[in-house]
Amino acid sequence: MSNYIPGRPDESEYPPYAAKYVALVAGNDVLSVLAKQIAETTAMLKPVDERRASEFVYAPGKWSIKQVVGHMLDTERIFSYRALCVARGETALLPGFEQDDYVATGAFGERTLSSLLEEFRIARQSTIVLFQNLPQPAWMRRGNANKYPVSVRGLAYLAAGHEAHHVKILREKYL
Repeated sequence: MSNYIPGRPDESEYPPYAAKYVALVAGNDVLSVLAKQIAETTAMLKPVDERRASEFVYAPGKWSIKQVVGHMLDTERIFSYRALCVARGETALLPGFEQDDYVATGAFGERTLSSLLEEFRIARQSTIVLFQNLPQPAWMRRGNANKYPVSVRGLAYLAAGHEAHHVKILREKYL
């Protein structure tokens, strides 16, 4: 396990639309933030009953709590995959994804909230282990994802910031 702390990315290391996510990540130790978020998010959502998690939406056309968690899970995997590719020196353009299509076909409402949270916990732990075991130079490697330049460090902050963004929405509009 590496104790390397890569520091904060600069604006050239993530897409302009992602600045709002990166801004939600406090400090310079993204690995600690990623680890801390697992327990916080799980504790926040664990008490939510299945019916509310499946049915409640705060406005027409918005996702249910289960769909939000499913989206967080999908996005976690995508950011982790992109980080792996860039860390290994991939030069090909990594594709974007259409989040609404992914949620529509994810069948998240058919699962229990606890199963979604457990899967998210496992996916996040996998993300953390990937980052912990990267050689120091890999953190600064750059690639191209969804037509934007990214670094591994930027992707780590995106993963943490994306979760923070959705947790904020969940707290404000769902719970």
